[in-house]
Amino acid sequence: MFERLKDAINAALDAATGPPDGREVLSRMRDAVIETRAALEGMKQGVAKTEQRLILERRQLEDAERRGRMAAGIDDQETVEVAEVFTGKHRERVEVLEDKLEAQRAELALAERELEEMKGQLKRTAGSSHAETAWREIEAAGGVRPETDVGDELLRSQLDHAAREAEAEARLDALKKKMGK
Repeated sequence: MFERLKDAINAALDAATGPPDGREVLSRMRDAVIETRAALEGMKQGVAKTEQRLILERRQLEDAERRGRMAAGIDDQETVEVAEVFTGKHRERVEVLEDKLEAQRAELALAERELEEMKGQLKRTAGSSHAETAWREIEAAGGVRPETDVGDELLRSQLDHAAREAEAEARLDALKKKMGK
């Protein structure tokens, strides 16, 4: 069900690596997220419907079992046999519905995880698109990105070294106090 949506996202991401308009890519990704949300609602309704059918089928199974016990209590063999047939049918339906419900819940959980991934990709793509544009403007004006600024990296390294030195000195002082020196 979600293969088409995944294909749309992959196509959007593929398109994002080339020169196409970033707004178009984001629009496609947003559309895919909206379609996935709608599909999730349909899946949730399917789970609820199966749960209701399972409740009804369990009730019918209990009724058939009860009728069989009652018929056995009055020694009505024909009714016992009919009740056993219906009990078997209802038990089989319950098992099938339980399997179906388990599969639907697993599929729903998978789809919900995929939706979260899609939303994360959308946020990253939207954020990186805006951020990339801003950084290009800063670089065009003579600015430097922090991750590419060698001077900034050297300063960060010196600060880290100074912090480690201060921590070591504090530990040494604490040890000296503890030993009474």
